Amino acid sequence: MKLKEQIDLLSQGCEQIIQLEQLEQKLAEGKKLVVKAGFDPTAPDLHLGHTVMLNKMRQFQQLGHEVVFLIGDFTAMIGDPSGRNATRKPLSDEEIRTNAGTYTEQVFTILDEQHTRVERNSQWLGALTSVDMIKLAAQYNVARMLEREDFATRYKNGTPIAVHEFLYPLVQAYDSLALKADVELGGTDQTFNLLVGRDLQRNVGQAPQVVMTLPLLEGLDGVKKMSKSLGNYIGVRESADSQFGKVMSISDALMWRYYTLVSGLGPKEITEERARAKEGNPRDSKLRLAKLLVERFHSPEAAREAHDAFLARFQKRELPKIEEAIELTLSEPLKIAQLVHRLRLAPSTSEAMRLVRQGAVKIDGERIGDLEHRLQGGAKGVMQVGKHRAAAFVLVEN
Repeated sequence: MKLKEQIDLLSQGCEQIIQLEQLEQKLAEGKKLVVKAGFDPTAPDLHLGHTVMLNKMRQFQQLGHEVVFLIGDFTAMIGDPSGRNATRKPLSDEEIRTNAGTYTEQVFTILDEQHTRVERNSQWLGALTSVDMIKLAAQYNVARMLEREDFATRYKNGTPIAVHEFLYPLVQAYDSLALKADVELGGTDQTFNLLVGRDLQRNVGQAPQVVMTLPLLEGLDGVKKMSKSLGNYIGVRESADSQFGKVMSISDALMWRYYTLVSGLGPKEITEERARAKEGNPRDSKLRLAKLLVERFHSPEAAREAHDAFLARFQKRELPKIEEAIELTLSEPLKIAQLVHRLRLAPSTSEAMRLVRQGAVKIDGERIGDLEHRLQGGAKGVMQVGKHRAAAFVLVEN
């Protein structure tokens, strides 16, 4: 692949590339790059938002570079403060071990297992002595740390910032130094941390890494970033039918965002798909996207079956198959519109309220039209919204 084609491929979907000229020079020299991306095992399941970085790593692999899938089992003990308005609750050692184990099972749906280097940062960070940590902390000052938007906001609002949270950018940066990374990938919320990595490398005489930031993928609602806690996600380990149906539920505009960030297709292929959609029906492009993703996480056969099942439901106006109840934990009674939204049967609470007012919401066949209707912990049933959406639920009191 020519240099320009390599740059076009690697730049696809990136928000920012810091030291692009450095990347171009290394590629022109034919150097095999060490490309690092870290994932803290804070939850057992990966979702489509995580695959934005995995796809970029896969592109580097296809160009012959060394990809390091870094499991942040040490950094997870601190908790990434990026984008947080409060200190994270620390994870137990058992939670970290369990979650880290599931990550290695899931990432190879995208990455080439034979050409992926898997590391855990506890290997080198756990070996640091108290003296080493003090020396590491001495390389940055509090004023620089408070330049971070999330820290600055919390400090301004009088929200507590634990001292150990200041260590997170430093120990993440130390990973780059330990791995001698040429390139580090991260979400846009990680920019500060990635730049600290460049500083530490420069301090010890290493060439500072190229930083590539990638956007945070919007969830099914098209507004907030994909998150399991918000219920707007597509899980890597979800059933083929569920994945297919969720992709088909996104807006036409959001579809192209997914094509760019998670389809795995190159710029030329996506341009051709856009042209087909413009001439024909955008729904056909969405069907292709759904098949692509299900093929990746399951198999071509599963994708064909999910495709046929979706079209059968669409044509016959059947409700989707309900495989298992969704369990939600409540700290207080939940209004009906909130439940509709949390069950992912509406893209927003305001849209859910509209559906309730229209009489489109039923629980166990009984229409619920009162917006003040609340459900307590212990409630369970099947919620139906319109003719084509349904979900079983169990509410558990916290």
